Amino acid sequence: MSRTARTVSSAVAVALALGLSACGGSGGDDVAADAKQTLTVWAMGAEGEKLADVAKEYEKDHPHITVKVTPVGWDVAHQKLVSAAAAGTLPDVAQMGGSYMGEFAELGVLEPVDTGRFDEKDFFPAGWKQGEVDGTAYGVPWYVDTRVLYYRTDLAEKAGVDKAPADWKEMRELATAYQKKAGTKWGLSIQPSGLDTVQNFYSFLYSAGGAIVDDKGEAVIDSPEAVRALEEYGSYFDKGLANKSVPPGYDVVKDFGNGRVPMFFGGPWHVTLLNEGQPQIKGKWAVALVPADKTSASMAGGSSLVVSKDSEHKAAATEFISYLTGTEGQADWYERTKDLPANTAAWDSGKLADDADLQVFKQQMDTAKSSPSLAKWTEITDKVDQAVAKVTQGKASAQDALKTAQSEIEGLVK
Repeated sequence: MSRTARTVSSAVAVALALGLSACGGSGGDDVAADAKQTLTVWAMGAEGEKLADVAKEYEKDHPHITVKVTPVGWDVAHQKLVSAAAAGTLPDVAQMGGSYMGEFAELGVLEPVDTGRFDEKDFFPAGWKQGEVDGTAYGVPWYVDTRVLYYRTDLAEKAGVDKAPADWKEMRELATAYQKKAGTKWGLSIQPSGLDTVQNFYSFLYSAGGAIVDDKGEAVIDSPEAVRALEEYGSYFDKGLANKSVPPGYDVVKDFGNGRVPMFFGGPWHVTLLNEGQPQIKGKWAVALVPADKTSASMAGGSSLVVSKDSEHKAAATEFISYLTGTEGQADWYERTKDLPANTAAWDSGKLADDADLQVFKQQMDTAKSSPSLAKWTEITDKVDQAVAKVTQGKASAQDALKTAQSEIEGLVK
């Protein structure tokens, strides 16, 4: 999911001002799943547009159910959800990313997942964890994404390299060889600064065994592992292997296609963007697991589906979510959107099983790390964004930048 800059304090202030109870509304008597009724559903971005078509198919097999889907833009999603939570008018079902989950669970407006109906073992571990807050699951994983390494195989061969880099040393060597032997402008594209720089940094942080906040909820961004990761990240800018100044709206796909950038960390949507937008390099690029330090680990993204605590249609909402997150529903959703299934059984047949590139994403998801569902997570990651920028711009050492971030984040997790 995309995230917008905002603070939890504003959400809580709005909720309290409008009299939202800390434990959520009591709701009414739940309508039976087989009764005639209308389900309200909010979905964000492209998913909101596509879900309406799925809802029509669902209604054919469930004529007693009318599914009213409201598409919501990611740019207004957070404020719209906050306002609805405060007013007690959340939809029966809503799409929710991991960065929102802690906040809305804290407001008490989400119904816990029926773990008798939905089994954690059916989903990628990181996907399931995104829907958990303090050990309670509030969201059922709908789709997942992660980052892997995209690299130009033709330019690698020109540089004298015939395989994907498996670790940090090999990635540095390949980035250097791309520049010196294949004539590329840069060796690797990683974000130097700005909102969500942390999303590029995660591949280094997690592979080094680091974290921003540990399992106990304590800030650990100044750990030796995190410092090592940021030193490695910063080295690409120090050595001129990565661009220190990337303009807003920069399109890495275009530079990957023209050869200025031979490597970048990207999500599953980049496969389609490259196939459709850069046909001249078909067969000249590949994807690989994130190069390892201690291990190969990447970030886990995606969205979950939640049920409002105030909903009077929880049984029908649960049925609809079960349809969307079951094996067949997940395979169908991939065909419509190219969103990667969160249900692992959906990967066992069809195009998902036969596509070697997509199987790399599946393998990466097996070791991907999800962010903790903390109410102030966006504020926390902003501090990491700032630390990374200090290092890439040569304004501070990794150790000093992360020491500052540590002190700031400690105040946010208390």
